[in-house]
Amino acid sequence: MSHWIIAPIVLPALVAALMVIALRGDLFLQRIAGLASILALNGIAVALLVSATIHGPEAYFLGNWPAPFGIVLVADRLSALMVALLAGLALVAALYAIGSGWDRRGAHFHPLLQFLLMGIGGAFLTGDAFNLFVFFEVLLIASYGLMIHGGGSARTRAGIQYIAFNLVGSSLFLFALALLYAVTGTLNMADLAQKLPHLPEGDTALLRVAAVMMILVFAIKGALVPLQFWLPGTYANAPGVVAALFAVMTKIGAYATLRAGTLVFPPELAATGSLLSDLLFPAALVTLSLGALGVLGARTLPRLAAFGGIASMGTAFLAISAFTPQATSAALYYILHSTLATAALFLVADLVSRRRSHPRLDRSAQTFPQLGLIGGLFLVTAIAVAGMPPLSGFIGKLLVLEAFRAQAPLVWTVVLVSSFLMILGLARAGSLIFWKAESGSRDPEPFAPEPLAFAATIGLLLAIAALTVFAGPVTDWLSGTAAALHAPEAYIAANQLGGDS
Repeated sequence: MSHWIIAPIVLPALVAALMVIALRGDLFLQRIAGLASILALNGIAVALLVSATIHGPEAYFLGNWPAPFGIVLVADRLSALMVALLAGLALVAALYAIGSGWDRRGAHFHPLLQFLLMGIGGAFLTGDAFNLFVFFEVLLIASYGLMIHGGGSARTRAGIQYIAFNLVGSSLFLFALALLYAVTGTLNMADLAQKLPHLPEGDTALLRVAAVMMILVFAIKGALVPLQFWLPGTYANAPGVVAALFAVMTKIGAYATLRAGTLVFPPELAATGSLLSDLLFPAALVTLSLGALGVLGARTLPRLAAFGGIASMGTAFLAISAFTPQATSAALYYILHSTLATAALFLVADLVSRRRSHPRLDRSAQTFPQLGLIGGLFLVTAIAVAGMPPLSGFIGKLLVLEAFRAQAPLVWTVVLVSSFLMILGLARAGSLIFWKAESGSRDPEPFAPEPLAFAATIGLLLAIAALTVFAGPVTDWLSGTAAALHAPEAYIAANQLGGDS
């Protein structure tokens, strides 16, 4: 299976190049090629997931150069899971873009989507910290192109802010990598895991600085307070389908933090100890609180969805910050749920925004087409985002709370109060959009039915329902994944098997 590990990177790269060179100007063929590529990516992702579950971590050595001298890609249970989540969400986004006509509003939507998949997939699969930086830059360029898709001054301003903030993060990442290489002579993550425990005591300060800088970078990617300023404006102004796809992009920060905190800088590493946990825990609590307050005070539905995404990242980072197998399992379950729920909320927000006469929640609006159907979708999505029973958000938050039983008063208070504020904010938005709009006397303007866009949105909600129904088997599998992360001997061994690929 090892040769297939590179497929989630090579496939979208080749298809994107084909679109730019041979299919430019032919939207129909771009759609066909894009959907075919994403369907193939889903099949590959499922195969990698099954292989990682049965056989454990596998590595692909580019040019057959052994690590740490060559570039290595590693598919373990965590990276395969994230690639599968990416592939599933990409299929939903592509279908919605076609069904809603978003891909008609600017040039090169489908090639940019493929390049984004290449960057995110590479970030999940790379076993080398420097190549993580490379894939960060690939996805940054592609995401900027998608973010300003369709044009507009507000979108362009938000895009510039997004680029500027992430370029600062990229610079910090380079400094951190330089420090790590200076003290260890390697950037392969498995090699770092072996060398850092034996680092001379005189290099401890440099290592701690490098660890803090890396966490700052991952906090920027994951929109963790106080580095979340770029997200509300960026996601609220991006096309709805692009913002939905970005729901998995913020999870790269959580993924990288989890990988670094269990492999490179584990709690038992004397040089860093509980440094990562001490930084992440308070920041996650504040992020969750700020996101909930933003949901309550949002003036547009896309901005409400953006703050809902911030709150979800706060919950995910809260679970990650404990760096225990139980909390990691809870974090992974909540990451799956929040990615699907946040993406669904952005799609519902787009369905509403394109049909209402104005985007504001604090101004009255007349009724609009498909109001009943969209209202039902919003209700289910709001339940999922707020973490109310019976959907998977409720299960995910229960798992997180159970993992923090020793710190119950503080954590439980923040999580429960934040959930209540989010319920109030979502209920307010729903009543202003759907209840008051129904009382309008003017007939709605005609609007295309968009069955494919609705099907894509409903597909996300069905995935949330499946995550709820199969919560038992899923959490059992995630517990095994968490246990493997906190005992990374198999991951390290896979990096040492050069010459097999």
